[in-house]
Amino acid sequence: MFKKTWIIAGVLCAGLAACGQTVGEQALVGGAAGTGAAAVTGGSLGTGALVGAAANVAYCQSNPRSCR
Repeated sequence: MFKKTWIIAGVLCAGLAACGQTVGEQALVGGAAGTGAAAVTGGSLGTGALVGAAANVAYCQSNPRSCR
């Protein structure tokens, strides 16, 4: 079960790359993906949304060519 959880979380997080052209879009997409990952892994939905939004914005801001 533990391995399956990490695989699912990895796939969902990989989907964050290349999503959103503006900071708002990046936060929205990241938050949605984070919420989905938290739901699948049994984590806090609010925390998942915040972490997902922050991670996607941070990634896209530091790698703008990857987020088109």
